[in-house]
Amino acid sequence: MTLTQTERAEILKNVTRIVEEKHFNPNRNQTDWKRLVEAETPRILSAETAESFEAAMQRLITQLGSSHTAFFHESGESVPARYAINATFHQFETHRGLRWVFQDVLEGGPAHSSGLKPGEILLTVSSQEVRPPGNPTFGMGAGHELTVEGLDGQDRTVTVEIPKQQAKDRPPMVEPRSVAHSVVDDIALLKVTVFPGDAGAKFARELDAAVAEIKRQKCSRLIVDLRANIGGGLGALRLMSYLTPDRIPIGHSLTKQRAEKGYRKESLTRIGKIPSSKAGLIWMGIRFRYIQKDRSMVLVTEGLGPQPFHGKTVLLVNESTNSAGEMVAAFTAENRLATIVGTRTAGAVLGGANFRVGNGYRFRLPITGWFTWQGNTLEGKGVSPDVPIEVSYEALRVGKDRQLEKAIEVVRNL
Repeated sequence: MTLTQTERAEILKNVTRIVEEKHFNPNRNQTDWKRLVEAETPRILSAETAESFEAAMQRLITQLGSSHTAFFHESGESVPARYAINATFHQFETHRGLRWVFQDVLEGGPAHSSGLKPGEILLTVSSQEVRPPGNPTFGMGAGHELTVEGLDGQDRTVTVEIPKQQAKDRPPMVEPRSVAHSVVDDIALLKVTVFPGDAGAKFARELDAAVAEIKRQKCSRLIVDLRANIGGGLGALRLMSYLTPDRIPIGHSLTKQRAEKGYRKESLTRIGKIPSSKAGLIWMGIRFRYIQKDRSMVLVTEGLGPQPFHGKTVLLVNESTNSAGEMVAAFTAENRLATIVGTRTAGAVLGGANFRVGNGYRFRLPITGWFTWQGNTLEGKGVSPDVPIEVSYEALRVGKDRQLEKAIEVVRNL
Protein backbone atom coordinates (compact mmCIF):
# COMPACT_ATOMS: atom_id res chain seq x y z
CA MET A 1 0.00 0.00 0.00
CA THR A 2 1.36 3.43 -1.01
CA LEU A 3 0.15 6.60 0.68
CA THR A 4 0.26 10.08 -0.77
CA GLN A 5 1.98 12.84 1.18
CA THR A 6 -1.44 14.34 1.87
CA GLU A 7 -2.66 11.05 3.36
CA ARG A 8 0.45 10.75 5.51
CA ALA A 9 -0.01 14.32 6.72
CA GLU A 10 -3.65 13.65 7.63
CA ILE A 11 -2.74 10.54 9.63
CA LEU A 12 -0.02 12.46 11.47
CA LYS A 13 -2.50 15.27 12.20
CA ASN A 14 -4.98 12.76 13.68
CA VAL A 15 -2.33 11.11 15.83
CA THR A 16 -1.11 14.50 17.07
CA ARG A 17 -4.62 15.57 18.07
CA ILE A 18 -5.37 12.31 19.89
CA VAL A 19 -2.16 12.54 21.92
CA GLU A 20 -2.96 16.11 22.94
CA GLU A 21 -6.49 15.20 23.99
CA LYS A 22 -6.15 11.71 25.46
CA HIS A 23 -2.60 10.69 26.39
CA PHE A 24 -2.10 10.05 30.09
CA ASN A 25 0.97 8.70 31.84
CA PRO A 26 1.18 9.80 35.50
CA ASN A 27 4.96 9.50 35.43
CA ARG A 28 5.63 11.29 32.13
CA ASN A 29 2.80 13.62 31.22
CA GLN A 30 5.06 16.65 30.58
CA THR A 31 6.63 15.39 27.34
CA ASP A 32 7.14 18.23 24.82
CA TRP A 33 4.95 16.54 22.24
CA LYS A 34 4.81 19.47 19.82
CA ARG A 35 8.60 19.62 19.63
CA LEU A 36 8.78 15.87 18.98
CA VAL A 37 6.22 16.14 16.17
CA GLU A 38 8.07 19.04 14.55
CA ALA A 39 11.34 17.11 14.64
CA GLU A 40 9.90 13.95 13.13
CA THR A 41 7.49 15.46 10.57
CA PRO A 42 10.00 15.68 7.67
CA ARG A 43 10.91 12.00 8.04
CA ILE A 44 7.23 10.97 8.21
CA LEU A 45 6.06 13.03 5.23
CA SER A 46 8.97 11.95 3.02
CA ALA A 47 8.53 8.22 3.68
CA GLU A 48 8.27 6.50 0.30
CA THR A 49 7.03 3.08 1.44
CA ALA A 50 4.46 1.83 3.92
CA GLU A 51 7.25 0.18 5.90
CA SER A 52 9.29 3.39 6.23
CA PHE A 53 6.17 5.40 7.09
CA GLU A 54 5.14 2.97 9.82
CA ALA A 55 8.69 2.91 11.20
CA ALA A 56 8.79 6.72 11.32
CA MET A 57 5.41 6.92 13.06
CA GLN A 58 6.48 4.26 15.56
CA ARG A 59 9.70 6.18 16.22
CA LEU A 60 7.65 9.29 17.02
CA ILE A 61 5.17 7.71 19.44
CA THR A 62 7.90 5.70 21.18
CA GLN A 63 9.36 9.02 22.31
CA LEU A 64 6.29 9.55 24.49
CA GLY A 65 7.98 7.13 26.86
CA SER A 66 4.74 5.29 27.63
CA SER A 67 3.74 1.65 27.42
CA HIS A 68 0.61 0.61 25.51
CA THR A 69 1.56 2.69 22.48
CA ALA A 70 1.53 1.25 18.97
CA PHE A 71 0.99 2.31 15.39
CA PHE A 72 -0.22 -0.48 13.14
CA HIS A 73 -2.33 -1.36 10.15
CA GLU A 74 -5.50 -3.35 10.75
CA SER A 75 -4.31 -5.94 8.22
CA GLY A 76 -1.85 -7.22 10.84
CA GLU A 77 1.18 -7.60 8.57
CA SER A 78 3.91 -7.00 11.14
CA VAL A 79 2.94 -8.30 14.58
CA PRO A 80 5.38 -8.95 17.48
CA ALA A 81 6.00 -12.58 18.40
CA ARG A 82 4.24 -12.53 21.78
CA TYR A 83 0.98 -11.48 20.10
CA ALA A 84 1.32 -13.44 16.85
CA ILE A 85 2.79 -16.79 17.94
CA ASN A 86 2.47 -16.45 21.75
CA ALA A 87 6.15 -16.82 22.48
CA THR A 88 8.79 -14.61 24.07
CA PHE A 89 12.54 -14.60 23.53
CA HIS A 90 15.65 -13.88 25.54
CA GLN A 91 18.84 -12.80 23.81
CA PHE A 92 21.94 -14.82 24.64
CA GLU A 93 25.47 -15.06 23.32
CA THR A 94 25.42 -18.59 21.90
CA HIS A 95 27.90 -20.72 19.97
CA ARG A 96 26.23 -19.20 16.89
CA GLY A 97 26.72 -15.63 18.06
CA LEU A 98 24.14 -13.31 19.61
CA ARG A 99 20.76 -14.95 19.07
CA TRP A 100 17.14 -14.96 20.19
CA VAL A 101 16.35 -18.01 22.30
CA PHE A 102 12.76 -19.11 22.97
CA GLN A 103 11.91 -18.44 26.63
CA ASP A 104 8.13 -18.61 27.16
CA VAL A 105 6.09 -20.76 24.76
CA LEU A 106 2.46 -20.39 25.83
CA GLU A 107 0.13 -23.36 25.77
CA GLY A 108 -2.47 -23.21 23.03
CA GLY A 109 -0.59 -20.60 20.98
CA PRO A 110 0.73 -21.09 17.42
CA ALA A 111 4.34 -21.64 18.55
CA HIS A 112 3.31 -24.30 21.07
CA SER A 113 1.00 -25.98 18.56
CA SER A 114 3.89 -26.16 16.10
CA GLY A 115 6.09 -28.01 18.60
CA LEU A 116 8.48 -25.17 19.40
CA LYS A 117 10.10 -25.36 22.84
CA PRO A 118 11.81 -23.06 25.35
CA GLY A 119 15.56 -23.16 24.81
CA GLU A 120 15.47 -23.55 21.04
CA ILE A 121 17.51 -20.98 19.12
CA LEU A 122 15.74 -18.90 16.47
CA LEU A 123 17.75 -18.68 13.25
CA THR A 124 15.44 -17.48 10.47
CA VAL A 125 11.83 -16.41 9.90
CA SER A 126 10.54 -16.94 6.35
CA SER A 127 14.14 -17.48 5.16
CA GLN A 128 15.29 -14.17 6.66
CA GLU A 129 17.94 -14.29 9.40
CA VAL A 130 16.81 -12.62 12.62
CA ARG A 131 19.36 -11.48 15.19
CA PRO A 132 19.16 -9.09 18.13
CA PRO A 133 18.50 -6.21 18.29
CA GLY A 134 16.12 -6.84 15.37
CA ASN A 135 12.86 -8.35 16.62
CA PRO A 136 11.01 -11.17 14.82
CA THR A 137 7.58 -10.12 13.52
CA PHE A 138 4.84 -12.08 11.77
CA GLY A 139 1.85 -11.57 9.51
CA MET A 140 -1.57 -12.58 10.77
CA GLY A 141 -3.46 -15.15 8.73
CA ALA A 142 -0.30 -16.61 7.24
CA GLY A 143 2.08 -19.53 7.57
CA HIS A 144 5.71 -18.82 8.45
CA GLU A 145 8.68 -21.15 8.19
CA LEU A 146 11.02 -20.87 11.17
CA THR A 147 14.46 -22.41 11.23
CA VAL A 148 15.58 -23.21 14.76
CA GLU A 149 18.37 -25.11 16.42
CA GLY A 150 16.61 -27.69 18.56
CA LEU A 151 17.58 -28.84 22.03
CA ASP A 152 19.41 -31.76 20.42
CA GLY A 153 21.72 -29.36 18.58
CA GLN A 154 20.21 -30.11 15.16
CA ASP A 155 18.65 -27.48 12.91
CA ARG A 156 15.07 -28.01 11.89
CA THR A 157 12.37 -26.12 10.00
CA VAL A 158 8.98 -25.57 11.62
CA THR A 159 5.90 -24.15 9.94
CA VAL A 160 3.86 -21.92 12.24
CA GLU A 161 0.29 -21.19 11.13
CA ILE A 162 -1.13 -17.94 12.48
CA PRO A 163 -4.90 -17.37 12.31
CA LYS A 164 -6.32 -14.09 11.05
CA GLN A 165 -7.37 -11.80 13.88
CA GLN A 166 -8.85 -8.37 13.15
CA ALA A 167 -8.06 -5.51 15.48
CA LYS A 168 -11.01 -4.25 17.53
CA ASP A 169 -10.18 -2.72 20.89
CA ARG A 170 -6.52 -3.75 20.73
CA PRO A 171 -3.73 -4.57 18.26
CA PRO A 172 -4.03 -7.79 16.21
CA MET A 173 -3.45 -10.68 18.59
CA VAL A 174 -3.81 -14.43 18.92
CA GLU A 175 -4.95 -15.30 22.42
CA PRO A 176 -3.34 -18.38 23.97
CA ARG A 177 -5.19 -20.60 26.38
CA SER A 178 -5.91 -18.25 29.28
CA VAL A 179 -5.89 -20.74 32.18
CA ALA A 180 -4.21 -24.11 32.61
CA HIS A 181 -3.48 -26.10 35.76
CA SER A 182 -1.65 -29.20 36.88
CA VAL A 183 -0.83 -30.85 40.21
CA VAL A 184 2.44 -32.20 41.60
CA ASP A 185 1.92 -33.94 44.95
CA ASP A 186 0.05 -31.33 47.03
CA ILE A 187 1.25 -28.38 44.92
CA ALA A 188 -1.09 -26.90 42.33
CA LEU A 189 0.44 -25.07 39.39
CA LEU A 190 -1.89 -22.47 37.86
CA LYS A 191 -0.69 -20.90 34.59
CA VAL A 192 -2.46 -17.67 33.62
CA THR A 193 -1.40 -16.15 30.30
CA VAL A 194 -4.07 -13.51 29.61
CA PHE A 195 -7.21 -12.00 31.11
CA PRO A 196 -9.49 -11.95 28.05
CA GLY A 197 -12.63 -9.84 27.65
CA ASP A 198 -13.27 -6.43 29.18
CA ALA A 199 -15.73 -7.76 31.79
CA GLY A 200 -13.80 -10.98 32.46
CA ALA A 201 -16.86 -13.25 32.86
CA LYS A 202 -15.60 -16.10 30.68
CA PHE A 203 -12.17 -16.03 32.30
CA ALA A 204 -13.75 -15.99 35.77
CA ARG A 205 -15.71 -19.18 34.95
CA GLU A 206 -12.55 -20.89 33.68
CA LEU A 207 -10.60 -19.86 36.76
CA ASP A 208 -13.42 -21.00 39.06
CA ALA A 209 -13.35 -24.42 37.40
CA ALA A 210 -9.57 -24.68 37.79
CA VAL A 211 -9.68 -23.69 41.47
CA ALA A 212 -12.53 -26.14 42.12
CA GLU A 213 -10.42 -28.94 40.66
CA ILE A 214 -7.39 -27.86 42.69
CA LYS A 215 -9.48 -28.05 45.86
CA ARG A 216 -11.01 -31.36 44.81
CA GLN A 217 -7.49 -32.77 44.64
CA LYS A 218 -6.85 -31.39 48.14
CA CYS A 219 -3.90 -29.20 47.15
CA SER A 220 -2.67 -27.08 50.05
CA ARG A 221 0.01 -25.16 48.14
CA LEU A 222 -0.32 -23.04 45.01
CA ILE A 223 2.06 -21.60 42.41
CA VAL A 224 0.50 -18.97 40.12
CA ASP A 225 2.65 -18.65 37.00
CA LEU A 226 2.22 -15.19 35.44
CA ARG A 227 5.34 -15.28 33.30
CA ALA A 228 4.66 -13.77 29.86
CA ASN A 229 1.17 -12.76 30.96
CA ILE A 230 -0.11 -10.40 28.27
CA GLY A 231 -2.52 -8.52 30.55
CA GLY A 232 -6.15 -7.90 29.65
CA GLY A 233 -9.35 -6.90 31.37
CA LEU A 234 -11.36 -7.27 34.55
CA GLY A 235 -10.72 -11.02 34.83
CA ALA A 236 -7.63 -10.17 36.89
CA LEU A 237 -10.04 -9.19 39.67
CA ARG A 238 -11.16 -12.81 40.10
CA LEU A 239 -7.57 -14.04 40.40
CA MET A 240 -6.74 -11.38 43.01
CA SER A 241 -9.94 -12.24 44.88
CA TYR A 242 -8.80 -15.85 45.23
CA LEU A 243 -5.62 -14.67 46.99
CA THR A 244 -7.42 -13.14 49.99
CA PRO A 245 -10.59 -14.13 51.90
CA ASP A 246 -11.67 -10.52 52.37
CA ARG A 247 -13.02 -7.58 50.41
CA ILE A 248 -10.06 -5.19 50.28
CA PRO A 249 -9.14 -2.37 47.89
CA ILE A 250 -6.67 -3.22 45.14
CA GLY A 251 -5.96 0.14 43.52
CA HIS A 252 -7.48 2.65 41.15
CA SER A 253 -7.33 3.80 37.55
CA LEU A 254 -7.29 7.47 36.62
CA THR A 255 -7.92 9.42 33.43
CA LYS A 256 -6.27 12.68 32.41
CA GLN A 257 -9.56 14.55 32.79
CA ARG A 258 -10.19 13.28 36.34
CA ALA A 259 -6.59 13.99 37.36
CA GLU A 260 -6.89 17.59 36.13
CA LYS A 261 -10.20 18.14 37.98
CA GLY A 262 -8.92 16.66 41.23
CA TYR A 263 -10.33 13.64 43.06
CA ARG A 264 -10.41 11.50 46.19
CA LYS A 265 -9.74 7.84 45.47
CA GLU A 266 -12.32 6.83 48.09
CA SER A 267 -15.01 8.63 46.05
CA LEU A 268 -14.31 6.96 42.72
CA THR A 269 -16.67 4.38 41.23
CA ARG A 270 -16.01 1.00 42.86
CA ILE A 271 -15.90 -2.31 41.04
CA GLY A 272 -15.98 -5.31 43.35
CA LYS A 273 -17.73 -8.03 41.37
CA ILE A 274 -17.43 -9.65 37.97
CA PRO A 275 -20.89 -10.09 36.39
CA SER A 276 -22.02 -13.71 36.39
CA SER A 277 -25.17 -13.34 34.28
CA LYS A 278 -25.95 -12.03 30.81
CA ALA A 279 -28.09 -9.30 32.33
CA GLY A 280 -25.19 -8.26 34.55
CA LEU A 281 -22.85 -8.07 31.58
CA ILE A 282 -25.34 -5.96 29.62
CA TRP A 283 -25.81 -3.60 32.54
CA MET A 284 -22.06 -3.20 32.98
CA GLY A 285 -21.70 -2.40 29.27
CA ILE A 286 -24.44 0.23 29.45
CA ARG A 287 -23.08 1.66 32.69
CA PHE A 288 -19.57 2.33 31.40
CA ARG A 289 -20.48 3.20 27.82
CA TYR A 290 -23.25 5.71 28.52
CA ILE A 291 -23.48 6.58 32.23
CA GLN A 292 -20.00 6.50 33.76
CA LYS A 293 -17.86 7.17 30.71
CA ASP A 294 -14.82 8.23 32.70
CA ARG A 295 -12.61 5.18 33.25
CA SER A 296 -11.42 6.31 36.70
CA MET A 297 -12.43 3.60 39.17
CA VAL A 298 -11.42 1.60 42.24
CA LEU A 299 -11.06 -2.18 42.17
CA VAL A 300 -11.99 -4.15 45.30
CA THR A 301 -11.64 -7.90 45.79
CA GLU A 302 -14.83 -9.96 45.75
CA GLY A 303 -14.61 -11.55 49.19
CA LEU A 304 -14.52 -15.21 48.10
CA GLY A 305 -13.62 -16.50 51.58
CA PRO A 306 -10.78 -18.68 52.87
CA GLN A 307 -8.95 -20.98 50.45
CA PRO A 308 -6.77 -23.98 51.39
CA PHE A 309 -3.69 -22.42 49.75
CA HIS A 310 -3.82 -19.09 51.60
CA GLY A 311 -0.46 -18.50 53.26
CA LYS A 312 1.14 -21.13 51.02
CA THR A 313 1.18 -19.38 47.65
CA VAL A 314 4.00 -18.37 45.30
CA LEU A 315 3.70 -16.00 42.35
CA LEU A 316 6.03 -16.54 39.38
CA VAL A 317 6.80 -13.44 37.28
CA ASN A 318 9.37 -12.32 34.74
CA GLU A 319 10.28 -9.37 32.53
CA SER A 320 7.48 -10.35 30.13
CA THR A 321 4.76 -10.13 32.79
CA ASN A 322 2.72 -7.15 31.63
CA SER A 323 -0.13 -4.83 32.55
CA ALA A 324 -2.92 -6.62 34.48
CA GLY A 325 -0.45 -9.38 35.35
CA GLU A 326 1.66 -6.74 37.09
CA MET A 327 -1.39 -5.39 38.89
CA VAL A 328 -1.85 -8.86 40.40
CA ALA A 329 1.81 -8.97 41.42
CA ALA A 330 1.73 -5.50 43.00
CA PHE A 331 -1.48 -6.26 44.92
CA THR A 332 0.06 -9.47 46.16
CA ALA A 333 3.25 -7.71 47.25
CA GLU A 334 1.52 -4.81 49.05
CA ASN A 335 -0.72 -7.16 51.02
CA ARG A 336 1.87 -9.90 51.53
CA LEU A 337 -0.41 -12.55 50.11
CA ALA A 338 2.28 -14.63 48.40
CA THR A 339 6.01 -14.92 47.88
CA ILE A 340 7.05 -13.57 44.48
CA VAL A 341 9.74 -15.49 42.57
CA GLY A 342 11.44 -14.66 39.26
CA THR A 343 12.58 -11.38 37.70
CA ARG A 344 11.24 -7.83 37.76
CA THR A 345 8.08 -7.35 35.71
CA ALA A 346 7.86 -5.20 32.58
CA GLY A 347 6.64 -1.94 34.15
CA ALA A 348 3.95 -1.52 31.49
CA VAL A 349 0.81 -0.70 33.48
CA LEU A 350 -1.37 1.85 31.71
CA GLY A 351 -4.84 1.50 30.23
CA GLY A 352 -4.73 1.70 26.44
CA ALA A 353 -7.33 2.33 23.76
CA ASN A 354 -7.26 2.09 19.96
CA PHE A 355 -8.15 4.98 17.66
CA ARG A 356 -8.74 4.97 13.90
CA VAL A 357 -6.45 7.51 12.23
CA GLY A 358 -7.13 6.88 8.53
CA ASN A 359 -6.36 4.52 5.63
CA GLY A 360 -6.78 1.41 7.78
CA TYR A 361 -4.26 2.54 10.41
CA ARG A 362 -4.88 2.33 14.14
CA PHE A 363 -3.10 4.21 16.90
CA ARG A 364 -2.92 2.69 20.38
CA LEU A 365 -2.40 5.11 23.25
CA PRO A 366 -2.58 4.98 27.06
CA ILE A 367 -5.56 6.96 28.37
CA THR A 368 -5.59 5.82 32.02
CA GLY A 369 -2.95 5.43 34.69
CA TRP A 370 -2.95 2.81 37.42
CA PHE A 371 -2.16 3.37 41.10
CA THR A 372 -1.93 0.74 43.80
CA TRP A 373 -4.00 1.40 46.93
CA GLN A 374 -0.84 2.62 48.66
CA GLY A 375 -0.42 5.18 45.86
CA ASN A 376 2.40 3.57 43.91
CA THR A 377 2.64 3.61 40.13
CA LEU A 378 4.10 0.62 38.32
CA GLU A 379 4.69 2.21 34.92
CA GLY A 380 8.41 2.13 34.13
CA LYS A 381 9.14 0.43 37.45
CA GLY A 382 7.52 -2.97 37.54
CA VAL A 383 7.32 -5.30 40.53
CA SER A 384 10.49 -6.80 41.97
CA PRO A 385 10.48 -10.40 43.22
CA ASP A 386 11.08 -11.45 46.82
CA VAL A 387 13.25 -14.28 45.52
CA PRO A 388 15.09 -13.16 42.37
CA ILE A 389 16.25 -15.81 39.94
CA GLU A 390 17.28 -15.24 36.33
CA VAL A 391 16.87 -17.60 33.41
CA SER A 392 20.10 -19.07 32.10
CA TYR A 393 21.08 -20.14 28.62
CA GLU A 394 22.58 -23.39 29.88
CA ALA A 395 19.42 -24.39 31.74
CA LEU A 396 17.10 -23.51 28.85
CA ARG A 397 19.19 -25.54 26.42
CA VAL A 398 18.76 -28.70 28.50
CA GLY A 399 15.04 -28.11 29.05
CA LYS A 400 15.29 -26.96 32.68
CA ASP A 401 13.04 -24.28 34.16
CA ARG A 402 15.16 -22.82 36.98
CA GLN A 403 12.49 -20.33 38.01
CA LEU A 404 9.78 -22.96 38.38
CA GLU A 405 12.16 -25.22 40.28
CA LYS A 406 12.90 -22.36 42.70
CA ALA A 407 9.17 -21.64 43.07
CA ILE A 408 8.53 -25.26 44.00
CA GLU A 409 11.35 -25.15 46.55
CA VAL A 410 9.99 -21.94 48.08
CA VAL A 411 6.36 -23.08 48.29
CA ARG A 412 7.34 -26.38 49.93
CA ASN A 413 8.90 -24.38 52.77
CA LEU A 414 5.83 -22.20 53.40
